[in-house]
Amino acid sequence: MKLSSMKTLRAFAAVAALTIAAFSAQAEAPKSGYVKANGLKYYYEVSGKGEPLLLLHGGLGSIDMYKPILPAFTEHRQVIAVDLQGHGHTALGTRKISLPDLGDDMATILKELGVQNVDVLGYSFGGGVAFRLAVQHPQMVRRLALVSAGFASEGFYPEMREMQKQVGAAMAEQMKPTPMYQSYVAVAPKPEEFPRLLQAMGDLMREQYDYSADVKKLTMPTMLIFGDSDMYRPEHIVEFYKLLGGGLRDAGWNRETMSKNRLAIIPDQTHYDIFFSPKLVATALPFLDGVSGSKTWAEMTQP
Repeated sequence: MKLSSMKTLRAFAAVAALTIAAFSAQAEAPKSGYVKANGLKYYYEVSGKGEPLLLLHGGLGSIDMYKPILPAFTEHRQVIAVDLQGHGHTALGTRKISLPDLGDDMATILKELGVQNVDVLGYSFGGGVAFRLAVQHPQMVRRLALVSAGFASEGFYPEMREMQKQVGAAMAEQMKPTPMYQSYVAVAPKPEEFPRLLQAMGDLMREQYDYSADVKKLTMPTMLIFGDSDMYRPEHIVEFYKLLGGGLRDAGWNRETMSKNRLAIIPDQTHYDIFFSPKLVATALPFLDGVSGSKTWAEMTQP
């Protein structure tokens, strides 16, 4: 694997590990357990009270990625967090990692937990899973927030695609000194499967995909959230929003032609730090709650 690829992964791992160590001890102990879905046994945690919110983490991470900002969500939301296939406490199994399959798995998990309708926030790999859940089971998703997640493999910068294609089992030995590997082996049911996980995620990242036709199937209010220094090209981000019906016209004096969907570009954030930023909570939570802080001109001028 090229040095540039290792630097990117190590930087991500180091930041994630530091934030997890600093904040995880502050969180109240959640309810946890396992749910079987399509041949896999998924680990989940439930914390907080209120309307349910499904949180889905990024690739080569786990539920703990959200620990720095989790209290801000659980103050008034019941948060359901899931360790995705091969990540955290959830075993890899023999099935390939597939976003459509994982979307179906999330629907099964929610049904087993007695949740019929849920808001969803997914980051990166978890954003892809959240997207497939919403496309394949739209009746279960009330509102959808996709964080640093695109709709097609061509949305990445070209150099990122080249780095992703290099991920595989051969880099496992080089990863052992990193916090990413160490956090994995601390909780994984089969720590020796780390090379297989890298290979499975590499296989997923090497796939060419284009879900543009499926974007139009998203019937629920959807918010796209990216950092201003993300790994996705700005052109792709704008195209995603346009496919959702946003950015096609002026909203009008009284917001009469405004799209129900939202686009947020968070300043001073990258793909590798947006998932634990307090700015993410401040951006996503009002949308997920169906609240707008904006008023029309007429409302502002009323005595």
